[in-house]
Amino acid sequence: MANVLPAEKRVRVLAALLDGNSIRATERMTEVNHRTITRLLLALGAGAARLHDRLVRDVQCSLVQVDEIWSFIQKKQSRVTEADPPEVGEAYTFVAIDATSRMVISWRVGKRDQTTTDAFVADLRARMLVMPQLTSDGFAPYIPAVGASFGTSIDYMQTVKNYRSGSRGRRDDHRYEPPRDPFITKSVVYGAPDRAKASTSYVERLNGSTRHSNGRMRRLCCAFSKKGGHHAAAVALNYVAYNLTRVVRTLRVTPAMQAGITDHVWTLDELLDTLLTEAEGPAPEAKPLTHREPSAPARPLPGGRGFLRLVAEPTPALKKRRSEPPPPASPPVQAAPPPPPEAPRGSVQLSLFDPPEES
Repeated sequence: MANVLPAEKRVRVLAALLDGNSIRATERMTEVNHRTITRLLLALGAGAARLHDRLVRDVQCSLVQVDEIWSFIQKKQSRVTEADPPEVGEAYTFVAIDATSRMVISWRVGKRDQTTTDAFVADLRARMLVMPQLTSDGFAPYIPAVGASFGTSIDYMQTVKNYRSGSRGRRDDHRYEPPRDPFITKSVVYGAPDRAKASTSYVERLNGSTRHSNGRMRRLCCAFSKKGGHHAAAVALNYVAYNLTRVVRTLRVTPAMQAGITDHVWTLDELLDTLLTEAEGPAPEAKPLTHREPSAPARPLPGGRGFLRLVAEPTPALKKRRSEPPPPASPPVQAAPPPPPEAPRGSVQLSLFDPPEES
Protein backbone atom coordinates (compact mmCIF):
# COMPACT_ATOMS: atom_id res chain seq x y z
CA MET A 1 0.00 0.00 0.00
CA ALA A 2 1.39 3.37 -1.00
CA ASN A 3 2.22 5.92 1.65
CA VAL A 4 -0.31 8.70 0.88
CA LEU A 5 -0.41 11.92 2.87
CA PRO A 6 -3.73 12.23 4.76
CA ALA A 7 -6.26 14.74 3.44
CA GLU A 8 -6.12 16.78 6.63
CA LYS A 9 -2.34 17.15 6.27
CA ARG A 10 -2.68 18.18 2.63
CA VAL A 11 -5.15 20.94 3.50
CA ARG A 12 -2.78 22.23 6.19
CA VAL A 13 0.10 22.27 3.72
CA LEU A 14 -2.02 24.08 1.12
CA ALA A 15 -3.16 26.66 3.66
CA ALA A 16 0.41 27.30 4.77
CA LEU A 17 1.67 27.73 1.20
CA LEU A 18 -1.16 30.12 0.31
CA ASP A 19 -0.36 32.17 3.38
CA GLY A 20 3.08 33.03 2.04
CA ASN A 21 5.18 30.54 4.02
CA SER A 22 8.33 28.96 2.65
CA ILE A 23 8.84 25.22 2.21
CA ARG A 24 10.90 24.92 5.41
CA ALA A 25 8.41 27.00 7.41
CA THR A 26 5.57 24.81 6.14
CA GLU A 27 7.58 21.75 7.17
CA ARG A 28 7.91 23.06 10.72
CA MET A 29 4.25 24.03 10.93
CA THR A 30 2.72 20.84 9.50
CA GLU A 31 5.42 18.28 10.43
CA VAL A 32 5.49 17.11 6.81
CA ASN A 33 8.81 16.44 5.10
CA HIS A 34 9.93 19.21 2.74
CA ARG A 35 10.31 16.76 -0.16
CA THR A 36 6.70 15.69 0.25
CA ILE A 37 5.63 19.35 0.33
CA THR A 38 7.55 20.04 -2.87
CA ARG A 39 5.96 17.10 -4.69
CA LEU A 40 2.51 18.22 -3.53
CA LEU A 41 3.26 21.79 -4.69
CA LEU A 42 4.20 20.59 -8.18
CA ALA A 43 1.02 18.52 -8.43
CA LEU A 44 -1.15 21.39 -7.21
CA GLY A 45 0.53 23.85 -9.56
CA ALA A 46 -0.02 21.63 -12.59
CA GLY A 47 -3.66 21.13 -11.60
CA ALA A 48 -4.08 24.88 -11.10
CA ALA A 49 -2.88 25.59 -14.64
CA ARG A 50 -5.31 23.01 -16.06
CA LEU A 51 -8.21 24.35 -13.97
CA HIS A 52 -7.47 27.90 -15.07
CA ASP A 53 -7.49 26.86 -18.72
CA ARG A 54 -10.91 25.25 -18.24
CA LEU A 55 -12.57 28.05 -16.29
CA VAL A 56 -11.04 31.28 -17.54
CA ARG A 57 -11.85 31.42 -21.24
CA ASP A 58 -14.33 33.38 -23.38
CA VAL A 59 -13.90 36.31 -21.01
CA GLN A 60 -16.07 39.37 -21.66
CA CYS A 61 -14.57 42.36 -19.91
CA SER A 62 -14.05 45.93 -21.07
CA LEU A 63 -11.05 47.06 -18.98
CA VAL A 64 -7.81 45.07 -18.74
CA GLN A 65 -4.64 46.09 -16.91
CA VAL A 66 -1.28 44.35 -17.36
CA ASP A 67 1.97 44.61 -15.43
CA GLU A 68 5.10 42.66 -14.50
CA ILE A 69 6.23 41.61 -11.02
CA TRP A 70 9.92 40.93 -10.36
CA SER A 71 11.42 37.87 -8.69
CA PHE A 72 14.46 35.66 -9.18
CA ILE A 73 15.39 31.99 -9.25
CA GLN A 74 18.41 30.69 -7.34
CA LYS A 75 20.46 33.91 -7.62
CA LYS A 76 20.25 37.55 -8.63
CA GLN A 77 20.84 38.42 -12.26
CA SER A 78 24.16 40.13 -11.56
CA ARG A 79 25.51 36.81 -10.16
CA VAL A 80 24.51 34.70 -13.16
CA THR A 81 27.37 33.12 -15.11
CA GLU A 82 27.50 31.39 -18.49
CA ALA A 83 27.57 28.00 -16.77
CA ASP A 84 24.13 28.55 -15.15
CA PRO A 85 20.95 27.20 -16.77
CA PRO A 86 18.77 29.68 -18.67
CA GLU A 87 16.11 29.68 -15.94
CA VAL A 88 18.52 31.01 -13.31
CA GLY A 89 18.40 34.72 -12.60
CA GLU A 90 15.58 37.21 -12.80
CA ALA A 91 12.09 35.79 -13.38
CA TYR A 92 9.32 38.22 -14.17
CA THR A 93 5.65 37.29 -13.90
CA PHE A 94 3.49 39.05 -16.49
CA VAL A 95 -0.10 39.26 -15.24
CA ALA A 96 -3.36 40.60 -16.71
CA ILE A 97 -6.32 41.51 -14.51
CA ASP A 98 -9.90 42.47 -15.20
CA ALA A 99 -10.29 45.90 -13.61
CA THR A 100 -14.02 45.36 -13.00
CA SER A 101 -14.03 41.95 -11.31
CA ARG A 102 -10.31 41.94 -10.23
CA MET A 103 -9.99 38.47 -11.78
CA VAL A 104 -6.60 37.33 -13.00
CA ILE A 105 -7.11 36.49 -16.67
CA SER A 106 -3.64 35.42 -17.73
CA TRP A 107 -0.07 35.20 -16.51
CA ARG A 108 3.31 34.15 -17.85
CA VAL A 109 6.61 33.53 -16.02
CA GLY A 110 9.85 34.24 -17.85
CA LYS A 111 12.43 36.84 -18.67
CA ARG A 112 11.44 40.45 -19.22
CA ASP A 113 11.95 40.32 -22.97
CA GLN A 114 10.02 40.34 -26.23
CA THR A 115 9.59 36.54 -26.36
CA THR A 116 7.84 36.30 -22.99
CA THR A 117 5.77 39.40 -23.74
CA ASP A 118 4.55 37.95 -27.05
CA ALA A 119 3.55 34.66 -25.39
CA PHE A 120 1.79 36.45 -22.55
CA VAL A 121 -0.24 38.78 -24.78
CA ALA A 122 -1.12 35.90 -27.13
CA ASP A 123 -2.47 33.87 -24.19
CA LEU A 124 -4.47 36.91 -23.03
CA ARG A 125 -5.92 37.31 -26.52
CA ALA A 126 -6.92 33.62 -26.65
CA ARG A 127 -9.08 34.02 -23.54
CA MET A 128 -10.99 37.13 -24.68
CA LEU A 129 -14.29 37.46 -26.54
CA VAL A 130 -14.65 41.27 -26.37
CA MET A 131 -12.10 43.81 -27.55
CA PRO A 132 -11.09 45.50 -24.26
CA GLN A 133 -9.43 48.77 -23.39
CA LEU A 134 -5.89 47.78 -22.41
CA THR A 135 -3.55 49.69 -20.12
CA SER A 136 0.09 48.89 -19.34
CA ASP A 137 3.21 50.61 -18.15
CA GLY A 138 5.82 51.98 -20.53
CA PHE A 139 7.50 48.63 -21.27
CA ALA A 140 8.33 48.91 -24.99
CA PRO A 141 7.81 45.22 -26.04
CA TYR A 142 4.10 45.55 -25.23
CA ILE A 143 3.53 47.70 -28.33
CA PRO A 144 4.46 45.11 -31.02
CA ALA A 145 2.99 42.27 -28.96
CA VAL A 146 -0.40 43.96 -28.58
CA GLY A 147 -0.43 44.99 -32.22
CA ALA A 148 0.33 41.44 -33.37
CA SER A 149 -2.31 39.75 -31.17
CA PHE A 150 -5.15 42.31 -30.95
CA GLY A 151 -4.50 44.47 -33.99
CA THR A 152 -4.36 48.23 -34.18
CA SER A 153 -8.10 48.64 -33.59
CA ILE A 154 -7.73 48.01 -29.85
CA ASP A 155 -7.90 50.93 -27.43
CA TYR A 156 -4.47 50.74 -25.85
CA MET A 157 -2.79 53.33 -23.64
CA GLN A 158 0.45 53.32 -21.64
CA THR A 159 0.75 55.05 -18.27
CA VAL A 160 4.26 55.92 -17.13
CA LYS A 161 5.21 57.14 -13.66
CA ASN A 162 8.15 59.53 -13.74
CA TYR A 163 9.84 59.22 -10.38
CA ARG A 164 12.18 61.86 -9.09
CA SER A 165 15.86 61.17 -9.65
CA GLY A 166 18.77 61.97 -7.39
CA SER A 167 19.42 61.24 -3.73
CA ARG A 168 18.58 64.65 -2.36
CA GLY A 169 16.07 64.44 0.47
CA ARG A 170 15.74 60.65 0.31
CA ARG A 171 15.55 58.41 3.33
CA ASP A 172 17.02 54.95 3.73
CA ASP A 173 13.79 53.26 2.56
CA HIS A 174 13.40 55.35 -0.59
CA ARG A 175 13.72 52.29 -2.81
CA TYR A 176 10.38 50.88 -1.62
CA GLU A 177 8.53 54.13 -1.01
CA PRO A 178 7.01 55.98 -3.97
CA PRO A 179 7.00 59.77 -4.00
CA ARG A 180 4.03 61.57 -2.53
CA ASP A 181 3.32 63.46 -5.74
CA PRO A 182 4.00 61.04 -8.63
CA PHE A 183 3.76 62.50 -12.10
CA ILE A 184 1.90 60.14 -14.43
CA THR A 185 2.23 60.46 -18.18
CA LYS A 186 -0.47 58.82 -20.32
CA SER A 187 0.16 58.21 -24.01
CA VAL A 188 -2.16 56.66 -26.59
CA VAL A 189 -0.65 53.77 -28.56
CA TYR A 190 -3.63 52.35 -30.50
CA GLY A 191 -7.24 53.44 -30.92
CA ALA A 192 -9.00 56.09 -28.83
CA PRO A 193 -9.00 54.87 -25.21
CA ASP A 194 -10.75 56.68 -22.37
CA ARG A 195 -7.99 58.52 -20.52
CA ALA A 196 -10.01 58.63 -17.30
CA LYS A 197 -10.21 54.81 -17.22
CA ALA A 198 -6.58 54.19 -18.21
CA SER A 199 -4.76 53.09 -15.06
CA THR A 200 -2.63 50.28 -13.62
CA SER A 201 -3.73 50.74 -10.00
CA TYR A 202 -5.60 47.44 -9.65
CA VAL A 203 -2.86 45.27 -11.12
CA GLU A 204 -0.22 47.02 -8.99
CA ARG A 205 -2.37 46.39 -5.92
CA LEU A 206 -2.55 42.74 -6.98
CA ASN A 207 1.25 42.63 -7.11
CA GLY A 208 1.39 43.80 -3.50
CA SER A 209 -1.07 41.09 -2.44
CA THR A 210 0.91 38.50 -4.41
CA ARG A 211 4.08 39.24 -2.45
CA HIS A 212 2.13 38.55 0.75
CA SER A 213 0.52 35.29 -0.37
CA ASN A 214 3.48 33.92 -2.36
CA GLY A 215 6.66 33.92 -0.29
CA ARG A 216 8.82 33.17 -3.35
CA MET A 217 8.20 36.70 -4.62
CA ARG A 218 8.93 38.44 -1.35
CA ARG A 219 11.95 40.73 -1.25
CA LEU A 220 14.92 40.40 1.08
CA CYS A 221 14.14 36.94 2.43
CA CYS A 222 15.32 33.35 1.94
CA ALA A 223 12.06 31.95 0.53
CA PHE A 224 13.06 32.53 -3.10
CA SER A 225 12.75 29.73 -5.65
CA LYS A 226 15.66 27.46 -6.46
CA LYS A 227 14.12 25.85 -9.57
CA GLY A 228 12.04 27.28 -12.37
CA GLY A 229 9.39 24.55 -12.29
CA HIS A 230 8.75 25.06 -8.59
CA HIS A 231 8.44 28.81 -9.14
CA ALA A 232 5.93 28.43 -11.98
CA ALA A 233 3.86 25.97 -9.92
CA ALA A 234 3.72 28.35 -6.96
CA VAL A 235 2.64 31.23 -9.21
CA ALA A 236 -0.15 29.18 -10.80
CA LEU A 237 -1.41 27.94 -7.43
CA ASN A 238 -1.41 31.45 -5.98
CA TYR A 239 -3.38 33.07 -8.82
CA VAL A 240 -5.99 30.29 -9.06
CA ALA A 241 -6.54 30.39 -5.29
CA TYR A 242 -6.84 34.17 -5.49
CA ASN A 243 -9.58 33.94 -8.14
CA LEU A 244 -11.60 31.25 -6.39
CA THR A 245 -11.05 31.63 -2.62
CA ARG A 246 -10.06 35.27 -1.94
CA VAL A 247 -12.97 37.60 -1.17
CA VAL A 248 -12.29 41.14 -2.39
CA ARG A 249 -13.27 43.51 0.38
CA THR A 250 -14.76 46.19 -1.89
CA LEU A 251 -16.73 43.64 -3.95
CA ARG A 252 -17.65 41.28 -1.06
CA VAL A 253 -17.29 38.32 -3.43
CA THR A 254 -14.40 36.51 -5.05
CA PRO A 255 -13.11 37.67 -8.44
CA ALA A 256 -14.45 34.49 -10.06
CA MET A 257 -17.91 35.14 -8.63
CA GLN A 258 -17.86 38.73 -9.82
CA ALA A 259 -16.88 37.56 -13.31
CA GLY A 260 -19.68 34.97 -13.35
CA ILE A 261 -17.43 31.90 -13.44
CA THR A 262 -18.57 30.42 -10.11
CA ASP A 263 -21.50 31.04 -7.76
CA HIS A 264 -19.82 30.44 -4.39
CA VAL A 265 -16.59 30.90 -2.46
CA TRP A 266 -14.40 27.85 -2.84
CA THR A 267 -13.09 26.20 0.31
CA LEU A 268 -9.57 24.84 0.57
CA ASP A 269 -10.91 21.27 0.66
CA GLU A 270 -12.83 21.83 -2.57
CA LEU A 271 -9.85 23.52 -4.20
CA LEU A 272 -7.49 20.72 -3.13
CA ASP A 273 -9.71 17.93 -4.45
CA THR A 274 -10.31 19.74 -7.76
CA LEU A 275 -6.64 20.48 -8.37
CA LEU A 276 -5.55 16.91 -7.74
CA THR A 277 -8.25 15.43 -10.01
CA GLU A 278 -8.34 18.04 -12.80
CA ALA A 279 -7.87 16.32 -16.16
CA GLU A 280 -5.78 17.64 -19.02
CA GLY A 281 -7.77 19.72 -21.47
CA PRO A 282 -7.22 21.79 -24.61
CA ALA A 283 -5.66 25.20 -24.25
CA PRO A 284 -7.80 28.25 -25.09
CA GLU A 285 -7.80 29.26 -28.74
CA ALA A 286 -8.30 32.74 -30.11
CA LYS A 287 -11.83 33.49 -31.29
CA PRO A 288 -13.15 36.49 -33.22
CA LEU A 289 -13.49 39.51 -30.96
CA THR A 290 -16.64 41.57 -30.63
CA HIS A 291 -16.09 45.30 -30.37
CA ARG A 292 -17.74 46.79 -27.33
CA GLU A 293 -20.34 49.50 -27.82
CA PRO A 294 -18.63 52.88 -27.34
CA SER A 295 -20.12 55.42 -24.95
CA ALA A 296 -19.43 58.36 -27.26
CA PRO A 297 -21.35 58.95 -30.51
CA ALA A 298 -20.09 56.46 -33.09
CA ARG A 299 -20.93 54.79 -36.38
CA PRO A 300 -20.22 51.08 -36.97
CA LEU A 301 -17.70 50.22 -39.63
CA PRO A 302 -18.57 47.58 -42.26
CA GLY A 303 -17.54 44.02 -41.66
CA GLY A 304 -17.56 44.32 -37.86
CA ARG A 305 -14.21 46.08 -37.84
CA GLY A 306 -15.20 48.42 -35.02
CA PHE A 307 -16.67 51.89 -34.77
CA LEU A 308 -15.92 55.30 -36.20
CA ARG A 309 -16.08 57.40 -33.04
CA LEU A 310 -16.55 61.10 -32.61
CA VAL A 311 -13.60 62.41 -30.61
CA ALA A 312 -14.86 65.52 -28.82
CA GLU A 313 -11.59 66.27 -27.09
CA PRO A 314 -8.65 67.16 -29.33
CA THR A 315 -5.58 64.99 -29.25
CA PRO A 316 -2.52 66.11 -27.22
CA ALA A 317 -0.65 67.03 -30.39
CA LEU A 318 -3.54 69.19 -31.61
CA LYS A 319 -3.84 70.79 -28.16
CA LYS A 320 -0.20 71.70 -28.27
CA ARG A 321 -0.50 73.27 -31.71
CA ARG A 322 -3.56 75.27 -30.67
CA SER A 323 -1.98 76.52 -27.44
CA GLU A 324 1.25 77.65 -29.07
CA PRO A 325 1.25 81.40 -29.92
CA PRO A 326 1.67 82.24 -33.60
CA PRO A 327 5.22 83.03 -34.62
CA PRO A 328 5.98 86.78 -34.81
CA ALA A 329 5.98 88.37 -38.23
CA SER A 330 9.44 88.76 -39.60
CA PRO A 331 10.52 92.41 -40.32
CA PRO A 332 10.93 93.41 -43.94
CA VAL A 333 14.31 92.79 -45.40
CA GLN A 334 16.24 96.04 -45.83
CA ALA A 335 19.14 96.63 -48.13
CA ALA A 336 22.51 96.72 -46.45
CA PRO A 337 24.06 100.20 -46.21
CA PRO A 338 26.97 100.85 -48.56
CA PRO A 339 30.41 100.29 -47.07
CA PRO A 340 32.32 103.42 -45.94
CA PRO A 341 34.92 104.74 -48.35
CA GLU A 342 38.38 103.44 -47.83
CA ALA A 343 41.00 105.86 -46.44
CA PRO A 344 43.73 106.84 -48.90
CA ARG A 345 46.87 104.91 -48.57
CA GLY A 346 50.10 106.60 -47.47
CA SER A 347 51.76 107.98 -44.37
CA VAL A 348 49.69 110.29 -42.15
CA GLN A 349 51.28 112.58 -39.48
CA LEU A 350 49.41 112.17 -36.18
CA SER A 351 48.95 115.11 -33.84
CA LEU A 352 50.47 113.13 -31.02
CA PHE A 353 53.81 113.44 -32.68
CA ASP A 354 53.55 117.13 -33.56
CA PRO A 355 56.59 119.10 -32.32
CA PRO A 356 55.93 121.13 -29.13
CA GLU A 357 55.40 124.84 -29.55
CA GLU A 358 58.38 127.02 -28.76
CA SER A 359 57.95 129.55 -25.97
